[in-house]
Amino acid sequence: MTQSVVVQVGQCGNQVGCRFWDLALREHAHVNKKGVYDEALSSFFRNVDLRNDGGSCGVGGKIENLKARAVLVDMEEGVVNEILQGPLREVFDSTQFLTDVSGSGNNWAVGHMTYGSAYREQIVDKLRKTAEHCDCLQCFFLIHSMGGGTGSGLGTRVLSMLEEEFPEVCRIVTSIYPSAEDDVITSPYNSILAMKELTEHADCVLPIENQALVHIVNKIKHMSHCGKPGSVIKTDTTVMSGQGGLSRAEKPFDTMNNIVANLLLNITSSARFEGSLNMDLNEIAMNLVPFPRMHYLVPSLTPLYTLADVSVPPRRLDQMFSDAFSKDHQLIRADPKHSLYLACALMVRGNVQVSDLRRNIERLKPSLPFVSWNQEGWKTSLCSVPPVGHSHSLLALANNTCVKPTFIGLRERFTKLYRKKAHLHHYLHVDGMEQSYFTEAVSCLNSLIEEYDHLDATKGRLMPDAPRFSIAR
Repeated sequence: MTQSVVVQVGQCGNQVGCRFWDLALREHAHVNKKGVYDEALSSFFRNVDLRNDGGSCGVGGKIENLKARAVLVDMEEGVVNEILQGPLREVFDSTQFLTDVSGSGNNWAVGHMTYGSAYREQIVDKLRKTAEHCDCLQCFFLIHSMGGGTGSGLGTRVLSMLEEEFPEVCRIVTSIYPSAEDDVITSPYNSILAMKELTEHADCVLPIENQALVHIVNKIKHMSHCGKPGSVIKTDTTVMSGQGGLSRAEKPFDTMNNIVANLLLNITSSARFEGSLNMDLNEIAMNLVPFPRMHYLVPSLTPLYTLADVSVPPRRLDQMFSDAFSKDHQLIRADPKHSLYLACALMVRGNVQVSDLRRNIERLKPSLPFVSWNQEGWKTSLCSVPPVGHSHSLLALANNTCVKPTFIGLRERFTKLYRKKAHLHHYLHVDGMEQSYFTEAVSCLNSLIEEYDHLDATKGRLMPDAPRFSIAR
């Protein structure tokens, strides 16, 4: 069994990470009834014997003290202190945290340049120590937001550190993109500067839009209010956790964070549990990224609205596959059916047969426009353990040109600010930051958009098969 490390950077990254660890522990507790430290737990948790100077216990023994394979970084103390005082405090220790007190002031340059340089050695040291506890380190999961200063700036600096220190280890990044109405005025600058780093240093990026999450949460609320008489949303499910959710107004992002945490639960399910067709995490990049820079994968989850325990008829298995390709279940606002698929992964959990997978792929294929040279570009995985409270679930990861409008929207918001040179002085006053960083970042984004344009232009144009050598007789 391989191990993976989660790196949480900034307020958003740590809040989402906190939800992931909480839900992962619940999932393992539901399956692991005997309290034995097994291979499933070892993929994301260490078993530490505190009586033996914190030494790790081997697989097969009794669970002593579980410690998450994680590094938590934030340049403010608030969220990390909440975690240290909350129900997950035992899952982390002081060697896994790195905090400051002043924050990055919503400035990419402060996070990337100032804090990235000041804390480089400490961050690398924590990453190395976490990696040393792994027998077979397979993947780093980086969670961060694009709009703030620490998440975008320091988050992408940590990403480049991971590439330098562990070039052979896969880097999958979950990036939360700001909405057009974001209250951080400088978020277009931060997002464009971060995009360049993600394009150059990540193996895969899972872009998640705040606006898409808000839409999903509002739909859940609407369904709960319009449900059958007596239907209520339970507060202790995979979306509505006991630590917040819709029942507590002071935690408005809990439900949104839990949706992202469910994405991470599904993508890591094959690494954590057994299955008849498990997918290696390295295979995601290998199979879904035909061009190195075009590694932005559109995630969609199902069941999604039933995760909230709203009283709706249970979906049939075939309907679940159809839902995975509908806009309502995507974590980014886009229309994949009117764009071009480069490849697609279906990660199924629960009692689903390979024949069900194949049948639904054949059923859906005619309506999904794939590039002519990769008509069979499907990657599938079956994990036998379903999410808690469900018989099955499905995560679809689509490498699709439909991400292009999101990038174009970011560029437009960036251009409005940059044309006036608004707020630019805040960045240029930071030691090491130059105006060329902005021009290079937008140039990088322009070329990425052009690459998607070039592929879109091939849609509907079938290319003849390449000529094959004939065998001389």
